[in-house]
Amino acid sequence: MLLETNLPWEQIARRAHLGGVPPIRTVIPTDGAFVGAALAAVAAVAVAVQSLSVRVGTDRGRTSDALVVVLFANVAAIIPAAAILYYPDYAITGRSVVAFVAAGLVGTLFGRIFYYTSIERIGASRSEPLKASQPLHATLVAVLVLGERVTAGHVAGILLIVAGVGLISWETARNDRANADDIPRFALALPLAAAFLFGIEPTLAKLGFAEGTPVLVGLAIKTAAATTGFLLYLRFKNDLPTVGDLRTSNTRWYLLAGAANTAFLLLYYVALSVSQVSVVVPIIQSSPLIVMILSFAFLSRLERVTWKLVAFASLVVLGAVVLTAFA
Repeated sequence: MLLETNLPWEQIARRAHLGGVPPIRTVIPTDGAFVGAALAAVAAVAVAVQSLSVRVGTDRGRTSDALVVVLFANVAAIIPAAAILYYPDYAITGRSVVAFVAAGLVGTLFGRIFYYTSIERIGASRSEPLKASQPLHATLVAVLVLGERVTAGHVAGILLIVAGVGLISWETARNDRANADDIPRFALALPLAAAFLFGIEPTLAKLGFAEGTPVLVGLAIKTAAATTGFLLYLRFKNDLPTVGDLRTSNTRWYLLAGAANTAFLLLYYVALSVSQVSVVVPIIQSSPLIVMILSFAFLSRLERVTWKLVAFASLVVLGAVVLTAFA
């Protein structure tokens, strides 16, 4: 069985054989979708580790410090690797630079600001489910901009995932140790804003890949743009952290979050380069299930898990299975 889609690596091959004229449509084996799904599943684990690390670190630390450390971890790992592995031909075009810079500012910078602030304000187990509405935004944008095809199976899988994480959010809020009435209403909008921004990012990344730019190079551009933007923002606010500010016990959790986030980015972008946005993004949103398991095992003082959460989380897993089966 074959699947019609647009893939960067195949476009590069076609350009090499057809004198640089990119194809309008390409045909690939469906196992590319399953590879993308598998990578997305591992990326979901990395997201969960990142979320809980930020949760522990910001319990007594600042969101801005966490984001600075995570961004520098991304820069330290990704930019040197891209510079060495693809020297001297980085396959960069003007369009790919614009696409990856936009992805960095939209998702890596502003998306993370809302996301980390949400984790600090309302907790990881509540933020993750609300952020998991991202597949709806990502799929809609991918259909409108990239022309991706969404089947009934895709829709069923996405709805199951969204229903599961919505119920997880409701149960978590109802049983949280803190009184939900003490949470400002605007705080619940933070993970939803993050979901919207994260939902736009994959389409921007796909536009960059379509120019033939490699995954690592695209990530390097995206990370550099986000880091520069955030440092300029902190400088404008006169709030740049000093070395002394980062010499705390919280920094080790920020470093773990940075390592997990870097692994997530690599897995996520490779998955996007071989599969559709509408396959990769919803599977990554199974991360609330992993957050719940890790919270139950290691963070019982900060996060609470009930049997209903386990039942609702099964909907997330079922949605991921359905989505993958119909990829």
